[in-house]
Amino acid sequence: MQQNYQITHKKVVLIGGGHSHAIALKRFGDQPLQGVNLTLITPEQYTPYSGMLPGHIAGFYNYEECHINLQTLSQFAQAHLHLEQVTGIDLKKRQIFCTHEKVIDFDFLSIDIGSTPAKLSVPGATEYTIAVKPVKEFLEHWYKLQETVAKNPLKPLTISIVGGGAGGVELTLSILAGLKKLGCKNLELHLWQRTLELMPNHHPSVRKIIQDILIAKGVKLHLGETVSQITLTPNHQREIKSISGLKINSDQVFWVTQASAAVWVKKLGIDTDKNGFILVNDYLQSVSHPHIFATGDIATMINYHLPKAGVFAVRQGKPLSENLRRIVVNKSLKPYKPQTAYLSLIGTGDGRALATRGNFTLPPHQLLWLGKNCIDRRFMDQFPD
Repeated sequence: MQQNYQITHKKVVLIGGGHSHAIALKRFGDQPLQGVNLTLITPEQYTPYSGMLPGHIAGFYNYEECHINLQTLSQFAQAHLHLEQVTGIDLKKRQIFCTHEKVIDFDFLSIDIGSTPAKLSVPGATEYTIAVKPVKEFLEHWYKLQETVAKNPLKPLTISIVGGGAGGVELTLSILAGLKKLGCKNLELHLWQRTLELMPNHHPSVRKIIQDILIAKGVKLHLGETVSQITLTPNHQREIKSISGLKINSDQVFWVTQASAAVWVKKLGIDTDKNGFILVNDYLQSVSHPHIFATGDIATMINYHLPKAGVFAVRQGKPLSENLRRIVVNKSLKPYKPQTAYLSLIGTGDGRALATRGNFTLPPHQLLWLGKNCIDRRFMDQFPD
């Protein structure tokens, strides 16, 4: 139903092309708000959908199928698109500073820029590993690796993945599947996890199933091993060293550890948690600056303990859009209440997926993958092509 909001002539700026902002833009396109000058600032025209990214690595989806075209979406939402990297914000003057000396004014601001793996504390990690975020840079390395394997599939290849949470596990299985499809015959995969169990935030039944799958597929697990240093060997391999003294040489190292906030966010002067993520209330509104909102991985809700998972960024899109509409016309905001238990469908890279919700777990099956594929494609189908 069309909502009758008064004309406001306010500047609403969205920083980042994350899931919440993509959904908010779609809703603004469906129901335009007269008098609002809407702007999106993001460094890339295409933003990946995290639910389909492992499937892309495994070879089930092409690039277009798992990326949202933010230019087309912005046009649909009648929003100005600036393909820029934000470098800082003046909160008092309400100005955003970007690369190429661009300055953008705002009345209300929303931030949805995701996170990056924290690796600065490990010597050599920044120089010699490939972080899974930003996704664009990760995919550039992945495509080059695919080309190398396609040219010489018999050449021995050793890959390490550092981080045994859900993201690291799914990436490991996807890399294994994707390279096998290219005919890679001599692949050795190592998965590093600092705790004694994989996916520590999941139910023990999920951990057991995943660990058995990885072992059955020949992945070498290094559990309870905290990576302490990465160095470059004379033959241009990456030597991974853990606190225990274990050393493994790899041709490529992918970094999928605990999330970290962007440096410029930590310097904003806005209230954050200890990791630099913006503290928000139930309205997804900054606790220190009410004219600023934050969603997705970059936000920490003060009343809920939420994992950094794409499912929450997707669910936050609708309430974010509603509250942005309401705040510009001085209406009371509506709280967002995240679900306490949610369904996770984890692909195993081989056309199967396992399902878990709370204490309930279903082992990997083709039907679960078909269900996940249906859900993911339906999500993508809502955006203008």
